[in-house]
Amino acid sequence: MTEEQPLIRLRDIRKTFFNGDVAVEVLRGITLDIKAGEFVAIIGASGSGKSTLMNILGCLDSPTSGSYLLEGDDVSMLDADALAALRRRTFGFIFQSYNLIPTSSALENVEVPAIYAGTPSNERRARAAELLTALRLGDRLDHRPTQLSGGQQQRVSIARALMNGGRIILADEPTGALDSQSGKEVMELLRSMHQQGHTVIVITHAREVAEQADRLIEIRDGMILSDTTKPDAAPVQEVYAQPAPERWNAASIADISESIKMAMRALRANIFRTILTLLGIIIGVSSVVTMLAIGTGAQNTIMEKINALGTDLILVRPSMAGFRGTGSIATLVPEDADAILELPNIKSAVPEVSSSVTLRRGNIDYQSQANGTVPAFSEAKSWKVAAGDFISQEDMDTFAPVAVIGKTVEKTLFPDGSNPIGQYILIQKIPFQVIGVMEPKGAGFGGSDQDDVVIIPLTTGNLRLFGQKYVRTITVQVKDGDLIDITQEQIQALLDERHKRKDTMITNMSSIRADAAAMSNTLKVFLGSVAAISLLVGGIGVMNIMLVSVTERTREIGVRMATGARRRDILLQFIIESLTVSSIGGAIGVGLGLGFAGLASLAGVNVAYSPGPVILAFACAFATGLIFGFLPARKASRLLPAVALTST
Repeated sequence: MTEEQPLIRLRDIRKTFFNGDVAVEVLRGITLDIKAGEFVAIIGASGSGKSTLMNILGCLDSPTSGSYLLEGDDVSMLDADALAALRRRTFGFIFQSYNLIPTSSALENVEVPAIYAGTPSNERRARAAELLTALRLGDRLDHRPTQLSGGQQQRVSIARALMNGGRIILADEPTGALDSQSGKEVMELLRSMHQQGHTVIVITHAREVAEQADRLIEIRDGMILSDTTKPDAAPVQEVYAQPAPERWNAASIADISESIKMAMRALRANIFRTILTLLGIIIGVSSVVTMLAIGTGAQNTIMEKINALGTDLILVRPSMAGFRGTGSIATLVPEDADAILELPNIKSAVPEVSSSVTLRRGNIDYQSQANGTVPAFSEAKSWKVAAGDFISQEDMDTFAPVAVIGKTVEKTLFPDGSNPIGQYILIQKIPFQVIGVMEPKGAGFGGSDQDDVVIIPLTTGNLRLFGQKYVRTITVQVKDGDLIDITQEQIQALLDERHKRKDTMITNMSSIRADAAAMSNTLKVFLGSVAAISLLVGGIGVMNIMLVSVTERTREIGVRMATGARRRDILLQFIIESLTVSSIGGAIGVGLGLGFAGLASLAGVNVAYSPGPVILAFACAFATGLIFGFLPARKASRLLPAVALTST
């Protein structure tokens, strides 16, 4: 900068505000030069336009017309981020109302400009402490603004203005909210800063304050009324030394860890509201984890039961075409099973017929299910005998009155724990000898007890119990599961030929397995959707709270912008606050969800734990914070510094 070139040059600066369709011209052609190292006071009554002029000088606002050159560079050519960088490097602001961040300590308030300049935390903390100590606040570093007097708060504001160097100090009514002694001390500090080489511009309405400057510019109705320099004013000489260059380029963002710290301070400041916001996320995430754990458990249970039946089975059942009007469906006969055995790829064909029967032993009567079948039943159904023997072909051929009982029947008819093998029970008042006990099988589809059964030879059952020659189902086990569909077609063709009509329904376990998997997946999607709705409601709560937070902290946003925060810094800070809430809520929700799933497991519900639903739920919470926090964050980042600073 040449000797003749002023530090600040304003030419015909005009500023017009619009109140609806009404235009109010606040500045009416301000032309002004300020040299580096001057101590200038701009005085004017309320409404004269002096604060608007200060906002334009400090790049907090832009003129409607005219030119503003700073060190010969046209400020109007700079975008929002470039203006933020200019404020960060060049200006230090001292406000009448101090504009300290209420949730931060004195040290943290002073550090703010250096955060956005990319100064490492240890360096900026040391410099902030040094400045506060020099301003006689060394014992107040950890005090919040509410714990400081007005004069102390203004000294914190001065330290903040000097944090990044503050080549140009803009002081807006610096003594307006102070008592006379504190006001005197502040003016002495400003004089000291001027002597250290800072260009000091004081905006005031008090003449006694303005007269302490070397140059006094009086403004009225948006125009300069007078511009006088004291005869005894020291020659203008800037001895100000530029601070160290910024560590980051214009594309950089503020320190992530600092953003998280600021977010945590803001959340602690409104702890009750934060808890309510967390509650929505917690309910949503815990619902997702619990619902998906229960849904996956139910799916696994269904698939385990189907797999227990085997994937190489074909089920043959009569259709309604075989209904005779007698209450039974007369279609399948044991001979059909024998014919199926002659087909290729057939390992076994097991006909079955069942009926509800009354069992008796001693003075115990019990209603159960009798199942007449053949010796291949045990292998085809993968159901082994725990004790004794299963029915044999000899039992079939001799119509032997023998029975193999399930575990439930054993416990009911033999409560004394005696060995049932060889003992007799009555089935429909007919004595049958117990020759075996099946292994426990557990609940089947629909929750039915598969162990509540008595298995007898098919021939004996049809002759002595059921009084019919027809069977209810034929379970076919194939040798090669890859050919199961072809085998199914061959069985259908065989039965259609034997019965001279299509009166059977044939399905294989592969198709049943696929149908069951589809149904269980639908169940999981349904449960997950219900839980996701809860998470959506929580997300809306986050957005609502963040919008309220932006409104309440508008002045803080203005302070951050005045100290050099870029739009992306403000955007990042509020998004991180939203993500912090969502992440904390997500972590708690995951823990509660796993806890609820554990309680459900203790209650007998089959629950499946897997990392997938947990990761999904937490990721959804994180995404919720990002998506629903973006709009409030964007709103905050779009605020104009001058407008934000005047917010109440």
